[in-house]
Amino acid sequence: MTTATLQPATLRKATTQDVYPLGEAPPLGVVPPSMHAQVIRQNRFGRPLDAFQHEVMPTPEIGPDDVLVYVMAAGVNYNNVWAGLGTPIDVIGARNKAGEPEDFHIGGSDASGVIWKVGSNVTTHRVGDEVVVHCGRWDIHAPEVLAGEDPMFSPSFRIWGYETNWGSFAQFTKVQAHQCLPKPKHLSWEAAAAYLLVGATAYRMLHNWAPHNVRPDDVVLIWGGAGGLGSMAIQIAKLAGAKPIAVVSNPDKYAFCRKLGAVGCINRKSFDHWGRLPDADDAAAMKPITAGSRDFGKAIWDILGERKNPRIVFEHPGEDTIPTSVFVCDSGGMVVICAGTTGYNADVDLRYLWMRQKRLQGSHFANDWDATAFNQLVVDGHIDPCLSRVFPFDGTGECHQLMHENRHPDGNMAILVGAKREGMTTLS
Repeated sequence: MTTATLQPATLRKATTQDVYPLGEAPPLGVVPPSMHAQVIRQNRFGRPLDAFQHEVMPTPEIGPDDVLVYVMAAGVNYNNVWAGLGTPIDVIGARNKAGEPEDFHIGGSDASGVIWKVGSNVTTHRVGDEVVVHCGRWDIHAPEVLAGEDPMFSPSFRIWGYETNWGSFAQFTKVQAHQCLPKPKHLSWEAAAAYLLVGATAYRMLHNWAPHNVRPDDVVLIWGGAGGLGSMAIQIAKLAGAKPIAVVSNPDKYAFCRKLGAVGCINRKSFDHWGRLPDADDAAAMKPITAGSRDFGKAIWDILGERKNPRIVFEHPGEDTIPTSVFVCDSGGMVVICAGTTGYNADVDLRYLWMRQKRLQGSHFANDWDATAFNQLVVDGHIDPCLSRVFPFDGTGECHQLMHENRHPDGNMAILVGAKREGMTTLS
């Protein structure tokens, strides 16, 4: 559903007199007029430590296809580092330009919590359901969606909590009902909040692009193997019977990746050929890049004990690594990419792409089917959320600052919101 103009009640002035303290839930189904939230405003754009501020805000109104979730914990993703910086997109300005009135951003694209209110059209969920929330939002009434097309290709698709407002860094969040999936009962609220964005993204990358769905014995090269995305990708590939190889920035990360199922690891800092390609006619400049790519490919062979190239390369760094990823990818294989953390302008030597019939595939988050399939793996105990550190509610800026400075721990981080303490698995 595209975000509609907010009703006047939603824009009323919030007060501290009608908000429940953090960790003290109101009676089930009772919605207070105001809530605690971590808020970004345009005049605070800059380092995340300053951009996020604790404010009392109006509790959002929900539409007929929405549910209101009482947030127990929220996951941490890089998209709200960007939101706090105000770059590469001013998310507040972009929504204002589209006609939405709010002069603030409440981010957060992962959540675990309890459904507190349901819209008039919602029949799939009830008040009291314990859920996790995926971040895919779209117009469920759009013609292409009603026709059964992948909603990820709909012009209405948005990432909740980044491209939309009212995310999970607040006591209550507004989401579409289809975004809610069953919370794994064996997980704490904070662990349940940490995995779904990165996990569903990785699942779609590895299971959605036929004929390059991951298969038994496939070699899968995974960039950033110790990070949130990479830690999920290693486990997904291993479950499929593949041979994941993790690329990391420090040998200290090897044990973590091997524990998840990597058959070996490569330290990217052992190589120095990264970056964009020079002109193909500049033989002198191309020589060290080609040599570096070959050495990197040999490191893969050394791990495997045979001259076998990756059928799938799991990409997200982008600018620095795409030339090498395309080079080492097997003939007829696929480089699948979901981000550009080192930059968006990446070069490809097209001779390797067309002569070896390789595929360069873009992939963006996930649809309901991808998210549900991945969540079931977690429910069944096959996937570790890789929760590495938990922050209090007022640590929201701190954890995003650590992520911005690349000083965050391996795996995933979470923030306690409604949960009184770590380790809780139910509302009380």
